[in-house]
Amino acid sequence: MALLTESVLGWSIFTAVLLVILVFCWFYIRKYQSRQESEVISTITAICALAIALITSALLPVDIFLVSFMKYPNGTYKDWAASNETRRQIEDTVLYGYYTLYSIILFCVFFWIPFVYFYYEEKDEDNVSKCSQAKNALKYTFGFVVVCAALLLIGAFVPLQPPPSQNSTQWEKVKYLFEELGSSNGLDALSFSISSLTLIGMLAVITYTAYGMSVLPLNLIKGTRSVLYERLENTEDVEEVEQQIAKIKAKCEDGRPLSLRDRRNLQELEAKLQTLRRRGRHLEIAERSCCTKVGSALRPLKILLGVFFILVALLFTVALFISNLDKALHSAGISTGFIIFGTNLTNPLNELLLALQPVFPLDYVLITVITMYFVFTSMAGIRNMGIWFFWIRLYKIRPQRTRPQALLFLCMILLLIVLHTSYMIYSLAPQYVMYGSQKYLLQTPLSVDPSPGNQTASTTKICDADAPEDQCTVTRSYLFLHKFWFFSTIYYFGNWAFLAVFLIGLVVSCCRGKKSVIEGEVEADDSDFSDDEYVH
Repeated sequence: MALLTESVLGWSIFTAVLLVILVFCWFYIRKYQSRQESEVISTITAICALAIALITSALLPVDIFLVSFMKYPNGTYKDWAASNETRRQIEDTVLYGYYTLYSIILFCVFFWIPFVYFYYEEKDEDNVSKCSQAKNALKYTFGFVVVCAALLLIGAFVPLQPPPSQNSTQWEKVKYLFEELGSSNGLDALSFSISSLTLIGMLAVITYTAYGMSVLPLNLIKGTRSVLYERLENTEDVEEVEQQIAKIKAKCEDGRPLSLRDRRNLQELEAKLQTLRRRGRHLEIAERSCCTKVGSALRPLKILLGVFFILVALLFTVALFISNLDKALHSAGISTGFIIFGTNLTNPLNELLLALQPVFPLDYVLITVITMYFVFTSMAGIRNMGIWFFWIRLYKIRPQRTRPQALLFLCMILLLIVLHTSYMIYSLAPQYVMYGSQKYLLQTPLSVDPSPGNQTASTTKICDADAPEDQCTVTRSYLFLHKFWFFSTIYYFGNWAFLAVFLIGLVVSCCRGKKSVIEGEVEADDSDFSDDEYVH
């Protein structure tokens, strides 16, 4: 009965969070998608992809809750969890949940999102039928499917146990590989593929999230420039450019042709004038907008939020630094993925989560807040930087003006970022993510005499890597993300890169002035169509 009650409680809250995630994703995508170019399939794909990523993160607290509530605070198993078979059933339930969600993620990343993206890329071509669009999209998507199959095969046949001796026959070696595949039930293959995606997500976290964690709070604290001052400044710029254009045109009033240099300058000035006039229209709308007036009224709240976000960012960086320093000083080394045998340095976030974990909703809420914080800061970084491929900017992300292809790219990046969030949370609170609040009993003799008749004392200890396997249950999430030591090693060095980029972004954001009240709405490469779309 106790098992049923606690399982229902955990999964009920998980279902409630699932519904909240779906609603959030719908509003989030609708906020940024273009009004003129919105497509039903791309919108649904973006919403579902983002929801799957967030739901996967929401499964992590359920995983930790179930392994933690198998035991009493004194380190003994509860009556309903005393059987190994019962514990295995609970673990398998969570494992199948991860199987399902990670399989969907692979399907989205390697098939559905690329197919929808290329489908709408082909739509931009003239006189192309829908059948041809689908055929060409499938042709390009096939490359992603091949990559996915290669990752699954590599993960399935990479042996984690010592291989047979060199004297073994070829058949014994082949049999060994298939036994390795069968013994893991496909866990190795899926774990390798997800770890590969998480590696890409790590690069996105270093690029976008680290910068967003610095730019979002500082923008809230500094606020925006005065719209009246910006309109006055824009009017002066328009008058100055008009005078320069008139001066160049005056050279050809007597019929003489303009020089090549003057014609080039005239074209640049006319393009600049067009941008300034569009900017003036947007500033005029912003001045009349209710959102601007409400934003001015909520200025004190924005400052408080900015201070809160910067404190949270500093807490994360301190916790991450302590965790990495602990691994550097006390781990088993690079060949084991920097696994820590025990907690040697006090990690503030880890201690907070361990304190909240017995009261189940509190740690669930905190983990959800951490995940959403990563999403918002990542979005802030993406919006400020745009989507880049090396030095080429592919897309800009702007409210109500983002193309379907850009939305798909956005959700792909956010999906990969949220995947890496699971490892980031582990880095921030390794003890909590690995064992939850589990404890075990350590038997110690009361005397130095090792004879069998001597009494022993039981000491309650927090579970760590030194604990007996039958006394502490590792979360399924940890097994998925840390099955291959070389990925954990790369993640470890990625954390140092994350800290470096965050500090650089913090310095850059501090040196920058206030942003415009219409930041990102008007740029030189915008078309009149996109401007009309926003205005109307």
